[in-house]
Amino acid sequence: MRHRHYEQRRPPWWPAGEAWPPADRAQIWRHGRARFVRRIAIIFAATLFLSVIGASTLVSRLMGNTNVPLSPVAIAVGLLIIVLGLLLPAIRRVGLPLGNIVEAANRVADGDFSTRLAEHGPPSVRSVGRAFNSMAARLETQDRQRRNLMAEVAHELRTPLSVIQGRLEGLLDGVYARDDAQISEVLDETRILSRLVDDLRTLADTESGMLSLKKESTDMRMLIQDVVDSFGSASIHFESSPNLPPLNIDALRIREVLSNLLSNALRYSARQPITIVSGTDKEHLSISVADCGPGIAAEDLPKIFDRFYRGSTSRGSGLGLTIARNFVEAHGGTIWAESQPDHGTVVTFTLPLKERYGNEHSENPT
Repeated sequence: MRHRHYEQRRPPWWPAGEAWPPADRAQIWRHGRARFVRRIAIIFAATLFLSVIGASTLVSRLMGNTNVPLSPVAIAVGLLIIVLGLLLPAIRRVGLPLGNIVEAANRVADGDFSTRLAEHGPPSVRSVGRAFNSMAARLETQDRQRRNLMAEVAHELRTPLSVIQGRLEGLLDGVYARDDAQISEVLDETRILSRLVDDLRTLADTESGMLSLKKESTDMRMLIQDVVDSFGSASIHFESSPNLPPLNIDALRIREVLSNLLSNALRYSARQPITIVSGTDKEHLSISVADCGPGIAAEDLPKIFDRFYRGSTSRGSGLGLTIARNFVEAHGGTIWAESQPDHGTVVTFTLPLKERYGNEHSENPT
């Protein structure tokens, strides 16, 4: 009968945010035990109160005081016991989870970011537990990313440094001739190293919010054409909609985005045609760079904007697209890629048209 009662009607003490009836029968006891303990405590407190009164009366009668009124001390003690009996379950229900939270916080402070709390207790305490677990998960993710970044930076710096060290040792030992060709190869490696350091510094600025955008009114058609001309490649074709509006942007940063996308397209297109298409809608200016290269595998496509990510055929530091994404997002735009193996790749980014009316020179930290 009692099970049928639970099946038909939610008890008044059951949490409003949890389904009834529960899939686990043991949940009924876990959620109802506080009420059960409270009732036992009241019975115990009442029994103890009556015992105190009886003992006080008995002592008074043994001392010959048959008409002694009930001791005020006994009344106070009895009432205190009843109050404590009523509050004990609530104190236990709140105090134990709070103690667990303090203990877990100390473990996180010691660097154990895998610490998690069991979410139990009153709703307010459970919400604190959920917030704590969410915080610990974010800290664990950030710590893992920091460790991975340090390992990736060390790996990327090690390669050019090893080449430079090996070349210089070879020159000193007489293994390599001390001529311009050998020195030129060492110089090329220093340029690679310098470019990697610059990319790391730029990446750090964009991800820490310290990047300054020096915005000014820019003719977008002229900017794109200048970037295309700087490559001096006849395989790049620029197609633009008429009357492309000027935008208030950091021209140097957007030029770097375009240069990065064109460099990647030229690297993989094997002198096949590359097309840049620009156009506008009501809110955005969009620029697409399309190549006829081998394309990107489906499993690699969602990761190409991750820092240091390189596919099986990729070359370079793996930072170019990450920096391009950060520059575009700093302007309030978005960037994405579409590709299929053996059918080329199209990378598109957008910039908001709301910037087209600003003509002032601005320096905005992002």
